[in-house]
Amino acid sequence: MEIEGKVKLIGETKTFGNNGFRKRELVVTTDEQYPQHILIEFVQDKCDLLNNYTVGQDVKIGINIRGREWTNPQGEVKYFNSIQGWRIENLQQAQPEGMSPVPPMEAFEPADNLNEGDHDDLPF
Repeated sequence: MEIEGKVKLIGETKTFGNNGFRKRELVVTTDEQYPQHILIEFVQDKCDLLNNYTVGQDVKIGINIRGREWTNPQGEVKYFNSIQGWRIENLQQAQPEGMSPVPPMEAFEPADNLNEGDHDDLPF
């Protein structure tokens, strides 16, 4: 599955337990009529995928939905869901420095300014 949206928050990497389990959270805001703020967890070596991203970037994230069962001390069974990211891709096209996107329309001369005799000056 994939989620697309704008990066709202990138958390710091946190380490848990003696085995060094690592987790990093990212919040992405979807672009739809009712935008959603989706928390996505990146774990272990996937935490490092977020190092090259900043708040405000448009991204596409490959996700897996995880669910688990937990029994509390009173014997009640509860269920929890999480969204884990495993890939992230920048949706904004990188522009080479000094290059601008498409020139504005004002940069082009209108076609009706051509002289009538100019259209037959082809060399063949």
